[in-house]
This record gives sequence, structure tokens and C-alpha cells, in this order.
Amino acid sequence: MAELGEGETVLDLGLGGGIDVLLSARRVGPTGKAYGLDMTDEMLDLARRNAAEAGAANAEFLKGHIEAVPLPDSSVDVVISNCVINLSVDKPAVLAEMHRVLRAGGRIGVSDVVAEDRLSPSERAERGSYVGCIAGCLSVGEYRDGLTAAGLTDISVTFTHPVADGLHAAIIRATKPA
Repeated sequence: MAELGEGETVLDLGLGGGIDVLLSARRVGPTGKAYGLDMTDEMLDLARRNAAEAGAANAEFLKGHIEAVPLPDSSVDVVISNCVINLSVDKPAVLAEMHRVLRAGGRIGVSDVVAEDRLSPSERAERGSYVGCIAGCLSVGEYRDGLTAAGLTDISVTFTHPVADGLHAAIIRATKPA
């Protein structure tokens, strides 16, 4: 989703078992760095074991919340995430944190469930009982507005496939101005 390059620094929000961090570490190579962030010790332990087995010396795992990333300002080139942002109760804080940690010219490549603008929040919640990772999902317009408010540009929200009536898996991309 993010077209990673050699030597880049990438941050995965909500790392799970760490597979996206390990794939990113391989793509950025030995001169790059791949961070994974999670709030649970269990996922961090699993990710660290997986990284050790894979020999990923350029992968590092951080404990924290996606609303308050424990990295300095302008410290990463790319932020990725796979179906985690919609689970946050403070999405503006998440989007602001992505902007904060990105270097000028940095970018995001996020996979998430996104609602069509025609659905109300209550209609989205009703569909949450059918498909996981929907609770609190943003609409296309809300994602665009939130990313713009956070200071990101070149925003795109591309549906990849439907998951329920009016809800789609999507890839969200944006850039921090240079």
C-alpha cells in the first residue's frame, strides 16, 4: 500500500503479530527501520518472537497507543496501518499523530473499513454486527476531512471490495507536505 523504499523508516500502527512490520523491514532493507506499535504486551511479545525467528534486526516494537505515538516529531517516512484506526475512540488524535511523526514529504498507506457518505453513524453501527473491524468506521468524507484537518494532502480513499451494504475495505493514502 505504501510502496516502501530502501533506507526508509516506517511505522505500523497496531502491529498485531508483527507480520506487516517484518515485511516492511525486508522492504526498507538494512539501512531502513520498521517500527511496530501496539498497546498489549501479548502482541508485542509475539511480534518480538516473530522478528527474532525472521532475523529482522531492523524491526523495533513499541508499547503505546495510536493516539499518542511514542516517537519524536518528524521521525518516520511512512505510516501504515491495517484496520486499526476505526477502532480508536479519538480518530482526530490518531490522524494528528500520523502527521506529527511523519517527515516532510512523508506518506501514509492505510487499509481500513470505510463507509459510503450516505450512511449515518447509526447505520454503520448496525452493520458492525455483520462484519468485524467496522465499529466506529469513518465515511469517505470524514476520512478526507480528518486527514485535511491534520495537515495531510494528496488524499485518496480507494475502495477495494465491499464488506457490507455501504461499507468497503479501502486503501487510504495521503502525504505530509514537503
